[in-house]
Amino acid sequence: MAGYSPFFIRWLSQIGPDQVIAVLADLIDIGAVFVIDAEHKVLFWNNSAESIFGLNADAVLGKLCTDVLHCDGEIDPCDLKQHGVIKAQPISLKQTNGTRIKCYRTARAFFNTDGQFAGAVEIIQPESKATLAVPTQPANDSFHGILSNDPAMLEVIKVISNVAETEATVLIRGESGTGKELVAHALHQESSRRNQPFLAINCAALSPSLLESELFGHVKGAFTGAVRHHAGLFQRADRGTLFLDEVAELPLELQAKLLRVLQEQTFIPVGGNVSITVDVRIIAATHRSLREEVKSGRFREDLMYRLRVVPVFLPPLRDRRMDVSLLLWHNINQHNIRGRRHINTIAPDVMRCLLDYHWPGNVRELINVVEYAFAVGRGNQLCMEDLPPEFRETNSPIKSPHNLVNYLNEEESIREALRIAGGNLETAASIVGMSRATFWRKRKKYHLN
Repeated sequence: MAGYSPFFIRWLSQIGPDQVIAVLADLIDIGAVFVIDAEHKVLFWNNSAESIFGLNADAVLGKLCTDVLHCDGEIDPCDLKQHGVIKAQPISLKQTNGTRIKCYRTARAFFNTDGQFAGAVEIIQPESKATLAVPTQPANDSFHGILSNDPAMLEVIKVISNVAETEATVLIRGESGTGKELVAHALHQESSRRNQPFLAINCAALSPSLLESELFGHVKGAFTGAVRHHAGLFQRADRGTLFLDEVAELPLELQAKLLRVLQEQTFIPVGGNVSITVDVRIIAATHRSLREEVKSGRFREDLMYRLRVVPVFLPPLRDRRMDVSLLLWHNINQHNIRGRRHINTIAPDVMRCLLDYHWPGNVRELINVVEYAFAVGRGNQLCMEDLPPEFRETNSPIKSPHNLVNYLNEEESIREALRIAGGNLETAASIVGMSRATFWRKRKKYHLN
């Protein structure tokens, strides 16, 4: 039986039991962890629960767990009252996108001094939950290269499948490295144009004059060095798809020309005088808000509405926590197949570090981290020494967030964290070293917006 000293009780009172529970729930990382009271209302909801069910703490705290989990009668509230403990009970639960996932439920009930049910701690573990050991089978359920178990990404895949059947213009919004071109290519592959060209260009990579020539082509003699006719991307993508990455960087003088192509499917090459008619589907992407670009005068409003017929938002990897392990093992397996090193386990401290990392470079950065590990490391286990230097820096803000509680009282520290984070609850909670659920409760306690 576990033991503890009187000093543990004192330490627990100083740290706060709620914070200890939150940290333990995330350290274990075996699935959704939540706490219910005697009326089966949710009191605590951890980060993995948010990822698995697509519901953040704000949306579930105070609600009946059976309503939150959409268990359709599979969970009997009386089970815990009668038995006190439930271990690995197979159940099927519904996610926010409507799909059902097979899970195992483990729970431990608590009773007051009168023997009355007082609440419980429950763990819901998806049947396909990735572990620290290498999967026996490589992931093969990708959607045109898009690999995810995250509810938000699964919703993106659903939108892609639906909108691909139409000719609607799609604007993909997401941070660098989230896979915008991968999504654009998936849209093309799912469409009736799949057997026609798919061409892509980064609008931020070329000067305005070169970009115009590359998009619309030029005729011989249009400018110095134009010794022959050049067919632009629009002409070469005829009957296919053209992907305009970082479209917010498109110069104003070219935006009018792009608008004409979208409206009339015609354009005039640089130096030419004859219109060329094409049939091209446009998919655009940006990491910026086009509405903000319009407000600042850097982007045409009429073009924004033409491009933004169907907006698709790609969540950053830091918000797809349950995908980190999935993508990590997928890329490790790719290297295992072709490399001289074979990794079959990941050290627990490494997995914890990777799960906690902010991933500013998103999926692209994760791929680079795995490549780095295979280049510099040796042995069958992924160790901390195999990670890039930024993961091992003790003063890294990712591993050691600023703890404002050291010099401010709790209310002031929460207010300051909200200011620093610009109102983002997850970032603010990280700054003060609290879980999001704890931070949410504390914020409500002090009536802070």
